[in-house]
Amino acid sequence: MTEPAPWQGPAAGAQGAPPAPLPNAVQTAAANPAGAVLWPRPAPSGPPAGSRGLQLKVTNIILLCVLILVTVGTLAFFAASLGVNVFLICGALALIPLGICVATLVWIDRWEPEPVPALIVAFCWGAGMAVITTLVLGSWVQPLLIGNAPAADADMLGAVVQAPVVEEICKGAGLLLLFFLRRRTFDGPVDGVVYAGLIAAGFAFTENILYFGQALEEADGAAGGLVGIFIVRGMMSPFAHVMFTAMLGMCVGWAARHGGTALVLGAWVVGLLPAMALHGLWNATSFLGASFFAMYVVLQVPLFILFITGIVLLRRSEAKLTRARLADYVASGWFTPQEVPMLATGAGRRRALAWAKSFAAGAAMKEFIRLTTRLAFVRQRLIVDARTGGPASAARFREGQARELELLGKVVEVRRALLASHAAALPRR
Repeated sequence: MTEPAPWQGPAAGAQGAPPAPLPNAVQTAAANPAGAVLWPRPAPSGPPAGSRGLQLKVTNIILLCVLILVTVGTLAFFAASLGVNVFLICGALALIPLGICVATLVWIDRWEPEPVPALIVAFCWGAGMAVITTLVLGSWVQPLLIGNAPAADADMLGAVVQAPVVEEICKGAGLLLLFFLRRRTFDGPVDGVVYAGLIAAGFAFTENILYFGQALEEADGAAGGLVGIFIVRGMMSPFAHVMFTAMLGMCVGWAARHGGTALVLGAWVVGLLPAMALHGLWNATSFLGASFFAMYVVLQVPLFILFITGIVLLRRSEAKLTRARLADYVASGWFTPQEVPMLATGAGRRRALAWAKSFAAGAAMKEFIRLTTRLAFVRQRLIVDARTGGPASAARFREGQARELELLGKVVEVRRALLASHAAALPRR
């Protein structure tokens, strides 16, 4: 027998249907911390929203194609340099740490998944464009560093200073690009970590191929050197680059949630500092010889544990924010009190999906969860823009209001489809 709806309660009616939106809900301000009226006002003048959306989609498609071509071209160049056989061997090995990183980042992104094309853009920026710009920019920076510090060890200077500065700037440029392209859905620190992490994972993938190929060349084709560097880079530190650039992603994501463009640009500059510092610290340990493994255990392992702890806390904060913002809509009738915990907790979502799958409506429930989570983050952005003030914030606020109303309409449609499927699955008397 079909289970009752997870949101069923006294206000839901006999079959678990939430109340329809109040007729005057659009004119009613739901409670919110900022005390701002966040319901739609007249749309701003300018090109139609659909026109802007189409232009943005075309831009994203062109960028995606360009970055894919750049990535393929970069890998083809290194294949020609290393030799096809060596490239295939090293590429296969580099796929192992890449798979570990991508699987972890996808898990981190589960609460409010980012669009797949945007994730591909992030990876391709790291694997292609960031590698090329690093090589070009590094060729300019290296002579300057050596010229200003002639007595310093050139290898150590390059590893501890040049590589962290140049690589993190080049990777970070891709994160900044994604912020401007995905500004409407770049919602917080977790988004920053996911985008930055995929950029870094792509960069590490290409870099690992080069390091593995270099190890084979130096060992005259013997496997010993390759195994050693694979253990260090592929197994002991697959998340190294991800951790470095994720620090930048956290800062940019925090700024994206709490302010406008100026705050994001400032956070980008500030976030480069811990990213460069961690990168330089990791590279410095490679010059410790026998002490490397001791430093790895004493320093790098605790840093990794702190990083994982931070990610878990960030994911919890996303759930807390979702619950708070969806609760804003209860008073005006868009959601019932029973729906909020169903949509804003992991356990509630699992029960809701299990219920929906009992009558073959799992896909609709997933869409319902996705839309409501997006709605919660859009509302949070509205609250921030209402507090910020200024012409730019006012423009974003008006655009956000239109997006909020659009999402509310979609939520109502999906809910009706879910309940219709549930009613159709009930046994007829």
